[in-house]
Amino acid sequence: MSGSDTITAQTFFRGALARRLDRASRALLEPEDGRAVDFRRPAGEAALGQPTQVSWRIFKNPLTVFIGGMAAVILELAEPRVRTGVWEHTSFRKQPLRRLRRTGLAAMMTVYGPASAAQAMIAGVSRVHARVQGTTPDGEPYSADDPALLNWVQATAAYGFLQAYHTFAAPLPQADRDRYYREGETAARLYGATEPPGSEAELDAAFAAMLPRLEPSPIIFEFLDIMRTTRIVPPVSRVLTPAAYLAQPMFVRAAVSLTPPQVRERLGLGASYGLRPFERALIRQGGALADRIVLHSSPAVQSCQRLGLPADFLHRPR
Repeated sequence: MSGSDTITAQTFFRGALARRLDRASRALLEPEDGRAVDFRRPAGEAALGQPTQVSWRIFKNPLTVFIGGMAAVILELAEPRVRTGVWEHTSFRKQPLRRLRRTGLAAMMTVYGPASAAQAMIAGVSRVHARVQGTTPDGEPYSADDPALLNWVQATAAYGFLQAYHTFAAPLPQADRDRYYREGETAARLYGATEPPGSEAELDAAFAAMLPRLEPSPIIFEFLDIMRTTRIVPPVSRVLTPAAYLAQPMFVRAAVSLTPPQVRERLGLGASYGLRPFERALIRQGGALADRIVLHSSPAVQSCQRLGLPADFLHRPR
């Protein structure tokens, strides 16, 4: 095979992979009523943040968003009040895919959506939180709109998405990591957080302060089992879907690997939940590839188009 034939074959393969990933990504973010959200409308309306923000680069990567989201949930479930509220007042246990779609769409809307739509969605989430309250199995009262719990949820989400991208897609310098936390404060406060981390050092301090409250629970292991066995990727491709389904346990181990070592120790997530060296290499290759592919129906690309920017704006070298 000549050099030109090799380049042609690589171009064809990459194009076919991009189309399959695009369909899978679109299906995962499809709302319950089946009507896809068009992030290209209304033309010209700004998002909560600017396209030059670090979060716009991070959330364009579907693989690291998936892994980072799982890492965030592990950390959330480690806190007993958050764990009880999530497990008793959401549909995750019975309808995990439905819950994942709603959570994924909310994250995309927060970062990329028109500001008016993002603010309306966040206000709706806050109204739901206001109705969620109860008592943990140990008798501790909780409320989903408690600022202390919202601070923890926002911190763990920010950490999970950043660490997944930094670890498995493209390492970010310290200045960009600190800027990411600082840029996320506006949205975090809209969700009700009163002390969102404004830097990686502040995030580390928040984790250290919360560590004594974190505890193991069978619910955490049930969550990991659900994420290993639920068919997350819809059957959009006879090639892509089985491969992704088989890779899900590896993605779960990748999420566990992102949690701080002292947290893993407290939760009882031992070596069997660790990521093997060859798996780490595979995920890094996949994360880097996913970071280069322009998915035309993704919220990231559509939002760039809404603002009059090229479809590949977020994929260009920095």
